[in-house]
Amino acid sequence: MDMALTPVPECGVEDQRLVARTIFIGQQLVPEPESYVPEKFCNNRIVSSKYTIWNFLPKNLFEQFRRIANFYFLIIFLVQVTVDTPTSPITSGLPLFFVITVTAIKQGYEDWLRHRADKEVNESIVYVIEKGRRLKKESEAIEVGDIVEVQADETFPCDLILLSSSNEDGTCYVTTASLDGESNCKTQYSVRDTSSLNTIHSYGKISATIECEQPQPDLYKFIGRINIYRKNVDPVVRSLGPENLLLKGATLKNTKKIYGVAVYTGMETKMALNYQGKSQKRSAVEKSINGFLIVYLCLLVSKAAICTTLKYVWQSVTHNDEPWYNEKTKHDRETIKVLKVFTDFLSFMVLFNFIIPVSMYVTVEMQKFLGSFFIAWDKDFYDEEIKEGALVNTSDLNEELGQVEYVFTDKTGTLTENTMEFIECCIDGHRYKPDPVETEGFSETDGIQPDSSRAEKSREQLFLRALCLCHTVETQMKDDIDGIFEDTELTYISSSPDEIALVKGAKKYGYTYLGIKDYRMRLENQQNEIEEYELLHTLPFDSARRRMSVIVRNARGDIFLFCKGADSTIFPRVQRGQIEMTKVHVERNALDGYRTLCVAYKEYTREEYRIINQKILEAKMALQDREEKLEKVFDEIENDMNLIGATAVEDRLQDQAAETIEALHKAGMKVWVLTGDKMETAKSTCYACRLFQTNTELLELTSRTIGSSERKEERLHELLVDYHKKLLFDFPKRRSIKKGWGEHQEYGLIIDGSTLSLILNASQDSILTNYKAIFLQICIHCTAVLCCRMAPLQKAQIVKMVKNIKGSPITLSIGDGANDVSMILESHVGIGIKGKEGRQAARNSDYAVPKFKHLRKLLLAHGHLYYVRIAHLVQYFFYKNLCFILPQFLYQFFCGFSQQPLYDAAYLTMYNICFTSLPILAYSLLEQHISIDVLTADPRLYMRISDNAKLKWGPFFYWMFLSAFEGTVFFFGTYFLYQATSLEENGKGFGNWTFGTTVYTVLVFTVTLKLAMDTRFWTWINHFVIWGSLVFYVFFSFFWGGIIWPFLRQQRMYFVFAHMVTSVSTWLAVILLIFVGLFPEILMIVVKNVRRRTPKASNLELPMLVSYKTIGNGYV
Repeated sequence: MDMALTPVPECGVEDQRLVARTIFIGQQLVPEPESYVPEKFCNNRIVSSKYTIWNFLPKNLFEQFRRIANFYFLIIFLVQVTVDTPTSPITSGLPLFFVITVTAIKQGYEDWLRHRADKEVNESIVYVIEKGRRLKKESEAIEVGDIVEVQADETFPCDLILLSSSNEDGTCYVTTASLDGESNCKTQYSVRDTSSLNTIHSYGKISATIECEQPQPDLYKFIGRINIYRKNVDPVVRSLGPENLLLKGATLKNTKKIYGVAVYTGMETKMALNYQGKSQKRSAVEKSINGFLIVYLCLLVSKAAICTTLKYVWQSVTHNDEPWYNEKTKHDRETIKVLKVFTDFLSFMVLFNFIIPVSMYVTVEMQKFLGSFFIAWDKDFYDEEIKEGALVNTSDLNEELGQVEYVFTDKTGTLTENTMEFIECCIDGHRYKPDPVETEGFSETDGIQPDSSRAEKSREQLFLRALCLCHTVETQMKDDIDGIFEDTELTYISSSPDEIALVKGAKKYGYTYLGIKDYRMRLENQQNEIEEYELLHTLPFDSARRRMSVIVRNARGDIFLFCKGADSTIFPRVQRGQIEMTKVHVERNALDGYRTLCVAYKEYTREEYRIINQKILEAKMALQDREEKLEKVFDEIENDMNLIGATAVEDRLQDQAAETIEALHKAGMKVWVLTGDKMETAKSTCYACRLFQTNTELLELTSRTIGSSERKEERLHELLVDYHKKLLFDFPKRRSIKKGWGEHQEYGLIIDGSTLSLILNASQDSILTNYKAIFLQICIHCTAVLCCRMAPLQKAQIVKMVKNIKGSPITLSIGDGANDVSMILESHVGIGIKGKEGRQAARNSDYAVPKFKHLRKLLLAHGHLYYVRIAHLVQYFFYKNLCFILPQFLYQFFCGFSQQPLYDAAYLTMYNICFTSLPILAYSLLEQHISIDVLTADPRLYMRISDNAKLKWGPFFYWMFLSAFEGTVFFFGTYFLYQATSLEENGKGFGNWTFGTTVYTVLVFTVTLKLAMDTRFWTWINHFVIWGSLVFYVFFSFFWGGIIWPFLRQQRMYFVFAHMVTSVSTWLAVILLIFVGLFPEILMIVVKNVRRRTPKASNLELPMLVSYKTIGNGYV
């Protein structure tokens, strides 16, 4: 907020040259000393759609055929069209067309919704002030420089600089829920020189320009200045910052109307610049599928090569190459042999191409999309307080929830409630606790104290005034507004729960903050007298300074600076002799788990204030490096202060947070806490939530253990080597891991941000260059890690470091605030908490839940089941397709490698689309091999599927062996059946299409019944799709073979199926072959049940807080 009362001298030449854009308010030119070149700005049209009606088809097809499987089937289809192949192009073209069409319809519908939303926004009606007239326009017609009128509860059509409002002080209230998810009201300000322009006619005479930076996506940064021109007077220059900017998409609240000038429009608004998809995250399952596909492609090529080779071996015998009944034509004799070999190879590729399951991709996408609804529908995730449940922002990572190895969590608002309650304070080393009877409270001596049992009255009053003045809290009369904190008489509005708690704490001692009006802050003291202070400057809080200050002037003209912040930033800036008494109080409160803030003040003479005021205004006017210049000025101002005291605010641990962390540890996950809080507070919270146990030996890498700056790197080097040796010596070796489970010492690591910077950002000539790997080994071998005093970027660096270690463990980050977004985006899976620090974390996450406790069921139950389901789906698809194609391969040995298909074209086409698709889809959505209650209650079950256990090469080759066995049984069982001289009473034998149909029937029934045997959780849907698929196959076979189809040149399937089922021998053979094919599975189920019922001699109990993963040369 710019409280300047005097004009600032004109900007220097350098600043004039660095102006990014100049905007004429109301499109009215002003007197310019230099020639002006008109600038071109984009219109206010929003385009979020991806396609147009003209480019949809080519662009969508191009994107779809970038997928390897789609491109492969396109090549196969083109080969069938151009080369004389044994199967019809329909057999591969129809499934491919189905997949491409379904995907195109889905993407086209989604883009149509975006087009419709864009049209609604672009054609919405807005009111613009032009030359003293109020004109109606469509939103897309707004131009940069237009003065826009916005009414209460309307959204801002573009990025505006607030000029004035219906409020007398020129402020307005907005909510930015659609931008960053924060539902609390925020106060935006106009500059004092334009706040009085609150009528349409007053804007007809305005002469002003705005100079500001080029558009950039950061919602919380804006640098600019406004130049107001008046006749015969030097221009008045005022700084503009984010507090003056009204963002497109935000909503005006509790203000009748505002006037603002458009500075960024259309696709240059901050909302549009932030409209970009998060980086695509790939799950481990996708990587496994790609590996399996390569194996099956090699298998396909091998089969085609073998058959091509054996065909020419077979034809090397003269009577085989050219039998008397099928002599070669002249064209066949003249064809180049190499070309013939190549076309034969392609023909065999086409014949066996169904071994690659193209429909699997569609089924996987449907399973992920439909499966994600189960998370959103879960009633256990519903929170009564916020009236919301879980949210799924992406369905591509459902199975990753079952593979998490490292959990990185924020502390405040994630492990704790972020509902602040004022507990006590300290004034000059005297402890004060609120008393319900005496508003002045009571005190007791703590540590090294003066003889008096309480501080001087004047010091108490000064401290309480500091609490009432040093904040950004707004007040309103009690009302139903989102994001408010209600009090007995007033409603306090703030984006920070800490500030609300401190203002309420001051009220308990008799000092009540009444609000701000006309830049004057009002409070009521213990004598019920009203005090007024003119707010001169606010030095806002930021994560780098970790403090905020206000400069105020009282009624007598005395000028004060009040500052509050973390002890680490306040203590170095106050008198040395004042620290000791307060430090005892702060450290004790931190050990109790309270959040502490120190309060200091400084008094200025008028001359001193004139100097610092000039410095602040000059820094605010800068268009280049404004933030750096302000930071330097603030650093000079917030120095040599006097310490008054400290506050303690409690942020309670969330319900079941400790039980959740304990369950995650039992499930084999390692939990790291990454927080910006001080070490003592964070350590206390870690003990409370059972991250650290009483027997955990803590290893510290902090500023306290490193010591003086002269030997920082040497001391850190010594500690790293010492801790590394200790962990390697104490940690059990791989061979004796089970014996050491209950014996070895548990270690926890604590590191702060400054030490982490030394390790991660070590210079090339530093002795720490090679010790990043040692630090990582220390972290891996610790049961828990606490990183305190972390900047948001450092949180992301920690996650990235763990992601890139050997084995690439799956990481999960969970947080509730904007400072957690970087680590949420960096991790494999990002979880946002719908907390009180806004919704940026929830909006940028993959999944969002109301509370930390919901992470337990999300991972242990939903994650476990999603992984098992999709792993079974993938393995089953490869299994049933190999069962499908292997008999076709074996058949070539009995037909002279003539590329004769075993199955009819209709059966080839319908196998993956209709006959076997729905049962596995239902299974992958509904299966619960273990009940959800058991999975949640016994976290150790999670370790059974860890490390991608179900999709490793071992299970893959088992499924492959099973399919090879069953395919061989199908073919040779039917082959031996057909060796009989007759299967009919009249002595006739069945033909090759009946042979193929018999094999196909055994195939469809076996793979479907295999899935039925694997199903543990039966619903009516499972029954319907499994038995319904078999009934549909029988019905289709009768229907397809019961009609003479006019569009077919050959009626080879006419009456084949009906004729086949008239044979009793065929019935018996089909039943016998199904049983033989499933016998290994039946045998395995029996053995498992016998072993499960056999009593075990002893059960091995895992310790509570150790996760066992194979990492490098040991287990952690």
